Amino acid sequence: MRNRKPDEILRRLLDAGFAAYYVGGCVRDTLLGRPVHDWDIATSARPGQVTALFSHCVPTGVQHGTVTVLLGDDRRAEVTSFRRETGYRDGRHPDRVQFVTDLSSDLARRDFTVNAMAMDLDGAITDLFDGRADLARGVIRCVGSPERRFGEDALRMLRAYRFCAQLGFWMDAETGRAIAACAPLCARLSRERVCEETEKTLVSPKPEYVSRMAELGLLCTCGVTHCVDLSRLAALDAAPEVRWTAWKVLQPALDLKAFRLPARLCQQAGRVCATWQPQRDTLSWKRLIAAEGWDAAHLAARVAQSGAVDEIAASGACVTLPQLAVSGRDFPQLSGRAVGDMLQALLQHVLEHPQDNTRETLLKLAK
Repeated sequence: MRNRKPDEILRRLLDAGFAAYYVGGCVRDTLLGRPVHDWDIATSARPGQVTALFSHCVPTGVQHGTVTVLLGDDRRAEVTSFRRETGYRDGRHPDRVQFVTDLSSDLARRDFTVNAMAMDLDGAITDLFDGRADLARGVIRCVGSPERRFGEDALRMLRAYRFCAQLGFWMDAETGRAIAACAPLCARLSRERVCEETEKTLVSPKPEYVSRMAELGLLCTCGVTHCVDLSRLAALDAAPEVRWTAWKVLQPALDLKAFRLPARLCQQAGRVCATWQPQRDTLSWKRLIAAEGWDAAHLAARVAQSGAVDEIAASGACVTLPQLAVSGRDFPQLSGRAVGDMLQALLQHVLEHPQDNTRETLLKLAK
């Protein structure tokens, strides 16, 4: 859900004598005319001073200077103190955070120029690294040395491609060379964070950037070092379950469990892949529903861009055992597995001959 602009937070910080600006992705998306879902504010106030000004705060990252401020009308923002960061022994998080009073030091620690701009309450932009020009050119470029930025946080390499995919931008040449050189650092990333960036790229207008990420070794934590061309996924619903399943269909050896995806999605994607047919007639779709269930069939239909399963559901046609005009109680002479075998045989007949789904006809067929 879109988060409305929380100017009241900025205004109250300013009235208390602190510097305060919108920063990062919300500024970038505002300049691009894109919807803003998350508002980030940078301020000269320390976390304790922020919490003293607002009655509803969540200490989301106080050790790094971040407090989430909630307004009564459902507006919210992450408010972070101006800071410098030093030492990244784990290749992901700073060993030491130093609070500062100047905006320039805070912007200099950020990842890409398009994310290193600040906007005041009146909409004036502070742009120290030509981020606005890079927005106009449609380029993703690191702030300062790319090798240093990626050495601080290896996840930034995945984020670079994710932004290219989401925004339709291209990669700055120096930034691209640095990613190729620093790619082995991604081996230290958690699977959950790699999954998050991969999924955001996968559901973007340019899912083929996932292939580039894989070929460079950025997905090595999840065991992916090769990837087929995923450009055709752009034509599918931009829903995670559809895009992950389509990738599995195109690359059956892909282990979705390695991305720590939900078990149900991994199972359904596996079933869709195992039973995949590029073209199906109505009877084939009915058999798929009967064998794998409605959920897996709906997912397969979305990947195939077919409305057949919805049409079958709307028709009320018998495609599952509960829809048969008979049940196990109609065969008291049978027991155990024989009952199930009988019902399955009758269901397979009804799939081809829907008009025969009456109790009288099925009992005659059973004899």
